[in-house]
Amino acid sequence: MAQIFIEKADEKKLEELNVDSWPIWEKETSKFEWSYDEKETCYILEGNATVCPEDGEFASFGAGDIVVFPAGMKCTWEITVPIRKRYKMG
Repeated sequence: MAQIFIEKADEKKLEELNVDSWPIWEKETSKFEWSYDEKETCYILEGNATVCPEDGEFASFGAGDIVVFPAGMKCTWEITVPIRKRYKMG
């Protein structure tokens, strides 16, 4: 079962992960299918989204959250407020 992990970020955690060095991804309000070939860790800078895995429970998250998507997960993203995030694969 695909499990999405979400936690509120604090300055210490962001520093530990070196989030400022990660690339930025942005996407307008939309709904689309996605699959993860490898684990992705991201930090939500702006916006809100809900992700529904094919074989797991949906997760909603927004600005200030660190979100981890497991490798192999297939899901549907629904961005309700345009999103901007930093991300790291692997």
